[in-house]
Amino acid sequence: MKYLHTMVRVSDLDRSLDFYCDKLGLREVGRKVNEAGRFTLVFLAAPGNEQAQIELTYNWDPENYTGGRNFGHVAYEVDDIYALCQRLVDRGVTINRPPRDGHMAFIRSPDDISIELLQKGESLPPREPWASMKNQGVW
Repeated sequence: MKYLHTMVRVSDLDRSLDFYCDKLGLREVGRKVNEAGRFTLVFLAAPGNEQAQIELTYNWDPENYTGGRNFGHVAYEVDDIYALCQRLVDRGVTINRPPRDGHMAFIRSPDDISIELLQKGESLPPREPWASMKNQGVW
């Protein structure tokens, strides 16, 4: 058995690509447009790890997606959790659960999908402003 991808339904493909690619740093590795089915699939992966993918499913006919928290979360291992969280904050992303422990943080996509960020290897030493930052919302 081999992991292929995680599928997430998105309500606005451009907004989601801005979040996942421009802000989080994933890259598009494939796209399928199905005019008969009226949907677009976009496959994304972290640079250097194209085997673990997330599939954004965009249905052309509007639907109201709720309960992103019920999905659970998508997790990515990162080289420097503090640097990534700062980059995300600088680009307007809310850090819902800051990396107070130098190991784990949570953010949410525009469609309220929880994304866990985990420090690669050992936890980094606690550092401000993260160490004293409070949670914002839910993750």
